[in-house]
Amino acid sequence: MTHQIFQQGESFSFPTSHAFTTQADGQAKAVIFMGAEAGQAYADQAGNLGEAPFVLIELSNECLGLHIGDEDGPGNVLGFARFRLGSAEPTNLVELVRKPWTRNEALAQAKSSLEAAGLVVAVCKDFPGRILNRLLRPYYNAALRRLDDGLASAKDMDATLRMGLGYPEGPIELLNRTGLADHFEVTQALYEQLGQEAYAPARRARTAWLRQQSEEN
Repeated sequence: MTHQIFQQGESFSFPTSHAFTTQADGQAKAVIFMGAEAGQAYADQAGNLGEAPFVLIELSNECLGLHIGDEDGPGNVLGFARFRLGSAEPTNLVELVRKPWTRNEALAQAKSSLEAAGLVVAVCKDFPGRILNRLLRPYYNAALRRLDDGLASAKDMDATLRMGLGYPEGPIELLNRTGLADHFEVTQALYEQLGQEAYAPARRARTAWLRQQSEEN
């Protein structure tokens, strides 16, 4: 199924050209709202989308309910986010967010359109951070805190996890490569929404973010 795209602001999920974006058709009935202000773009047109087979809103760390409500809402509107760590290239995984009232046919058609562009889709309920950030960010925080504790050097911690768990890259190396400041922003958002200590940003991430803000100002 073809789709049209309305982009408002830079897209974190699709920062560069991709089959999913190049295949867009301005006359298609399915609608994708993309970019940092995707929620506002959706709000501006929400009243005209009742007949769309599906509507997708790009999410950051917020819940879909922020844009369509938490008690009831349109059954054809879903959220989406392509997983990406900071400055790294986005992965092929797209997390597709549904509500309890989401129509099964809208979910199936949205999933099919994403998969037709070569993306892998995981369907999840409407929670801050969705699946991967909820699972990975506490792990990254723990690694950073153990580094602060002096458990081992960054090199030795990364090597241990690579060799012991088969990871291609250790957590400290990965966060330094993709951006500690970005890790701070994600974990801070999750901590504010969930209030769980595991998501409280690690000291090194907060320091990196503060340095970035100082340099930008």
